[in-house]
Amino acid sequence: MWKHQTPGIPDEYFERVEDVPITKEEVRVIQISKARLSKGQTVYDIGCGSGSISIEAAHQVGAAGKIFSIDIDQNAIDLTKKNLEKFQISNVDVILGNATQKINDLPPADAIFIGGTGGETAEIIKLCESKLKQGGRIVIGTILVETLYSVLNTIEKLKFSSIDIIQVTISKSRKTSTGTMFLARNPVTIISATKI
Repeated sequence: MWKHQTPGIPDEYFERVEDVPITKEEVRVIQISKARLSKGQTVYDIGCGSGSISIEAAHQVGAAGKIFSIDIDQNAIDLTKKNLEKFQISNVDVILGNATQKINDLPPADAIFIGGTGGETAEIIKLCESKLKQGGRIVIGTILVETLYSVLNTIEKLKFSSIDIIQVTISKSRKTSTGTMFLARNPVTIISATKI
């Protein structure tokens, strides 16, 4: 369905349900670029939601790579599976459960994306740091200021270098009866780092 090497699958290509979040297209592109993915890598997508990050990452790591998508919400798991089928992606394992209980069962990762975590972000980052290969990348998307504070506190205490923090505010055009206007979306702060 998506035949391009570049990330940036339009949001409207994904199946959606009201209560399951999606990482928006432009933010997703930045997060994928911050992970610096290569063919054959192993990737976690924690708090996978609709599966949009998993699908973009699967394209980047190719058939030899592997994605592990985790979410605690059955609706998110069902939606991720539906989107994987729609995009004909076969190198993703979808795991229902609490990431704090599932991470230890996974193989070492080259890159880890962390999205919605239900307030357990700091604990999840600590677990991920132990599973991340040396030189591996972690990419965390946050909306809440409290989550950002927790992430920065945690990352600075662990074995990470090249810590990069950006805040992205996207405005999308929308046609009106008299022209085109821009509608702003919520700002997203993206923290990325490399394991020493």
